[in-house]
Amino acid sequence: MRVLLSFFCLSILMGCGSVDYENAPVGRFKGSLLVMWVSEEKFVFVPAPGAPLRFERNNASASLPVIMPEMMYTDGGSIPRAARLFQGFSPWGYAPAYMVHDWIFVARHCLTDGDATPAEQGVAQMTFQESAEVIAEAIQTLIFERKVQKSDVAPRVVSGAVAGPISYNRWTIKGACEEDRVSEQHRAEVEAALNQLAGKSSADEIILPGDPGEPGVPVTPAGIVAQISF
Repeated sequence: MRVLLSFFCLSILMGCGSVDYENAPVGRFKGSLLVMWVSEEKFVFVPAPGAPLRFERNNASASLPVIMPEMMYTDGGSIPRAARLFQGFSPWGYAPAYMVHDWIFVARHCLTDGDATPAEQGVAQMTFQESAEVIAEAIQTLIFERKVQKSDVAPRVVSGAVAGPISYNRWTIKGACEEDRVSEQHRAEVEAALNQLAGKSSADEIILPGDPGEPGVPVTPAGIVAQISF
């Protein structure tokens, strides 16, 4: 969603920022990554009940030592289609790292717009440069934990891209918080899917309020498309 990697940057390694990927410290992932499909090309990252995804950083200078993304829209990493032909550039290849980085941007947008949740307020001291360092740390961790294959190119390019000018423009944008928020309809679909996972009966069916004087509308559960546990 917000991991903005331009093909120009991929091709000649220009237009990127500077991140010391090689020396990025290895942290630790815990919990589960859960992604649900709610509409055409619309996906939602969902904190797994009882085991929400969390990234514990091993960085003494971290402004936020533990990052736990909240529910948000996602499309993985926004990798240009042409770049997806190359190893390591799948939009879901480094999915846990993308979720952590994306949520930092959601938090930044809502801080800018004055509508941050208590969890999002924890990002207040994080700089744009540090947000790029987080994804370098997260990718290093995925490789160390053998969740993904080691690549000589992709991690460095992705880390540099998220430190570049396109990503910075997204970091400073105003008015994006409301767009980032998951809608009531999609939250209901996610809740219905979670009810199914928990084995709740049809009596626990979720109903969205209808128009005044009209009956409520039963919610169709979201589809679970990915779940990765650590």
